[in-house]
Amino acid sequence: MPIDEDKYPAESDRRRFVKGVVGSAALTGFGGVGAITVDSLTNPSGAGGGTVLSRVIENTAGPAPRGMPVIPIQFDEEGYLQGLFPEWEEVERQGRTIQIAETDIGGVTYGAEWFQYCGVQSYAGLQPDADQDQYFRYTSNYEWHADMEGEKVHRSHFEGGDEFTSYEEWGNGIGESGIGKPASATWRSQDVGGKDTMPVQIIKSTRVEEMTANTDDDFVQEAAPEGFIANLNKCTHFCCVPGFKTQEGSVKFGAENDIYCQCHQSVYDPFSVVEAQFTALPRPESD
Repeated sequence: MPIDEDKYPAESDRRRFVKGVVGSAALTGFGGVGAITVDSLTNPSGAGGGTVLSRVIENTAGPAPRGMPVIPIQFDEEGYLQGLFPEWEEVERQGRTIQIAETDIGGVTYGAEWFQYCGVQSYAGLQPDADQDQYFRYTSNYEWHADMEGEKVHRSHFEGGDEFTSYEEWGNGIGESGIGKPASATWRSQDVGGKDTMPVQIIKSTRVEEMTANTDDDFVQEAAPEGFIANLNKCTHFCCVPGFKTQEGSVKFGAENDIYCQCHQSVYDPFSVVEAQFTALPRPESD
């Protein structure tokens, strides 16, 4: 069956729950929020472009061909959020010396190729010689951090207290309150032009906590710590920038509690991580 042809068959109420083995990783589906499902049984090949298996937040409706890639999260010693990015190395592939960036996370090969679509393959932050750190930095899409644009994202900003609303209570009048607190950010994009900015959606949610607690998938447990999940926020349809609880009109498409792309009504479930195969576009040749 072609990938994503069976996005939400009637018998499963929008989601497939599949139990099987993909490569070296066992992906077990659970009949509840945060299910881990399987889109493909094909291994990745090549580097700098070609067929790739990635982990994505699930695309559940609309014309997008697949979900958006997960960015594994880590924290520095002060509690600031970073997106894990593998170090580059030179390898021999098909008689050529090429530079690749990939690492193993929970038995899954995670690499820069996950983000090589929608022109991102040419962005400054994705190049082997990019002088960028890994911190997420706020943009101004949400009112709660509108005055923090450019500052690094910190775990305490989601915990509540005198200054911030807790992730267990946050709401903005769109959909349900208390299902997750979002932030919009950039990644590997300091001091670059707007067209090269890598947009990120971050959410801290009890649903992510449930997802990681109810799966034996090591990648999900490692990539989404402390109830946080992040994805490259580029719609896989026409490369628009969607959002979690950013559009009042999302309710018309049943997407008020999901990530919704207002351009062509693609919907993504940030609490369901699946595996997807796609063709990564090659990075430009270095000068």
